[in-house]
Amino acid sequence: MTVRKFALTDVSLERTPGQEADVFVGNLVDQRHGGPVTIGYGRYEPDQSIDEAIAVDDVMVVLEGRVSVSSAAGTVTAGPGEIVYMPKGSSVTIRSHEQGALTAYVTHPHWQEAHPDTKQR
Repeated sequence: MTVRKFALTDVSLERTPGQEADVFVGNLVDQRHGGPVTIGYGRYEPDQSIDEAIAVDDVMVVLEGRVSVSSAAGTVTAGPGEIVYMPKGSSVTIRSHEQGALTAYVTHPHWQEAHPDTKQR
């Protein structure tokens, strides 16, 4: 794979697998590209909440809006320019606030391989 730059316009967002909330993700780089990480964008509509068992190390960068991530260790809230790290094995609830949120994410290894019930994008 060569050095590349990505923008939100490069991705097709789809509802987060296994969730009914208005939360959408789209991978730009994943196992199909031969690298060790998955990179993509996420969009959270206002006041949405999802529960996730984190199967991979997951880094979420908040680009717009705010999200709160709750786990057994407590709750962190992040806004534009802030990063949330969710280690493999965590059980979390991710909640957007009244303005929704736009995020970018990096996972290691690939989240789709860790969730074999998800379809390839």
